Amino acid sequence: MFLEAAAGFPTVLFTAALLVAVCFWLLVAVGVAGADSFDGDADLDVLGLGGMPVAVAFSLLTAVGWFSSLSATVLLDPVVPGGALRGLTDLAVLAASLVAAWRVTRVLVRPLHRLFPDEPGPSRADFVGLTCTIRTGRVDAEFGQAEVAALDGSTAVVQVRRQGDEPLGLGGTGLLYAYDEAGEFFWVAPYDPALDPRQAA
Repeated sequence: MFLEAAAGFPTVLFTAALLVAVCFWLLVAVGVAGADSFDGDADLDVLGLGGMPVAVAFSLLTAVGWFSSLSATVLLDPVVPGGALRGLTDLAVLAASLVAAWRVTRVLVRPLHRLFPDEPGPSRADFVGLTCTIRTGRVDAEFGQAEVAALDGSTAVVQVRRQGDEPLGLGGTGLLYAYDEAGEFFWVAPYDPALDPRQAA
């Protein structure tokens, strides 16, 4: 009875969408796709579902709609006779399931919104413009490491390189002025606090 209801109209529409959602999340789990793959230009705010990735909202909407449609179909199947009345009942179940799915998803969006902040995550580029402490005996165009403190107080050891002959060694202070994406290192220059115009101000 369960399989017959899941494969029959109107639940089959939600069943197909649910299979797509499950396949998508399996791809996300193995790293082939990202949870925000469908975000792009989609604006869920008009539906009251903004504040979370499109894939999450679609999955919730589909799961709730599938469960609502399946439950209603199983409950009404023994009661409603076939024919035109059955067709009208199926259409009513479809409409009611869509409305129920939308309303329940809107309620779930509020607490889930906190799990998907609008601010972008931390990036290595955030370190550009900060000072660092050299942690290796020397820094040149081929070798060097430094410790840098992020704005939130956390610290990280990063690869650094420099140009020029000015001495820069263990315990020295440097200024991270650029990040090299290809080499995954920061360009660093010797830093003198006395020459920093911000300190003077």
